Amino acid sequence: MAQLLAGGLVPLTTTDYPGCLAAVVFCQGCPWQCRYCHNPHLIPRENPEAFTWSQAMAFLARRQGLLDAVVFSGGEPTLQSGLAEAMADAKAMGFRVGLHTAGVYPDRLEKVIPWLDWVGLDVKAPFADYGKITGAGGGEAVRQSIRLLLKSGIPVEFRTTCHSRLLPESDLLNLAAELAELGATNWILQAFRPQGCKDALAEEKSEPPSQELMAQLSGRIGTVEYRAA
Repeated sequence: MAQLLAGGLVPLTTTDYPGCLAAVVFCQGCPWQCRYCHNPHLIPRENPEAFTWSQAMAFLARRQGLLDAVVFSGGEPTLQSGLAEAMADAKAMGFRVGLHTAGVYPDRLEKVIPWLDWVGLDVKAPFADYGKITGAGGGEAVRQSIRLLLKSGIPVEFRTTCHSRLLPESDLLNLAAELAELGATNWILQAFRPQGCKDALAEEKSEPPSQELMAQLSGRIGTVEYRAA
């Protein structure tokens, strides 16, 4: 049985895997301390309320034929040594497999690519500026993960959480250019959500991108969409 520790489970969602009814397994643990994180309880590797993959499978077994997909989210799912085995289990049960990742560990991501049907990859900032979001850098690892996913041909949704103080217009324009240089053609800008965030950012107002900025971003990368909270 896969060794995977889960800090939560959403039994039904229509938004976490495009076009599919899905369950989301939130994997425990993340190496980063993103300032806008709204799931801080998933950052520690241990959680007294966490449960095992076998418990998650017992739930999924009752949803065969009712759900289309299982999405592994986090935290950072690729931190889990049993992720590939858990994905193989989900596939064997007849589910499509989705992954929400920040691309922290490209070598581990490469190992689970054979099991993936769709990926949502969180891009935090221009690659040289990752430290101001994550507290630990990591931009070059993410760049490598993006290359791996684009080469794989798996459908990928690139998305970036926007807080106007953390990511000013110049950063978004630079990031659009960096993503386009790697071959990305679609990008989601998602609004900062204060719920659950323990950083002082939760008390600050964040302005959405202007229409002029959205047009400039589209000119650099192609399709850009803004998702309000």
